[in-house]
Amino acid sequence: MLYKGSCHCGKVAFEVEGELAGAVRCNCSICARKGALLWAVPHKNLRLVAWGDDLGSYTFGKGAIAHRFCRTCGIHPFAEDANQGRDRNAYININCLENIDLAAVQIFDFDGRSA
Repeated sequence: MLYKGSCHCGKVAFEVEGELAGAVRCNCSICARKGALLWAVPHKNLRLVAWGDDLGSYTFGKGAIAHRFCRTCGIHPFAEDANQGRDRNAYININCLENIDLAAVQIFDFDGRSA
């Protein structure tokens, strides 16, 4: 299924292809603060539609994940593996997807603080 998503102001917009079977609620220091619910997909399934100079990136700790955000409205629509390898993933914040019934999505807790 094709999903469309964006930040709040729409300057960062994307499409993602896949089956949304569930999402992860991570308790690491950044995910807990931003309240993201993350859906992991192969990076090739994510297509940026709009971004320009508005797409910022933030990494911390081991630098394994690039947390992407809109420089205008501050919303974090997705993250991605910082490495450029073949098995690279994108982590879509399903709160930024259009027409999603969040109550119908199974949520899995992940202990990112210990990872």
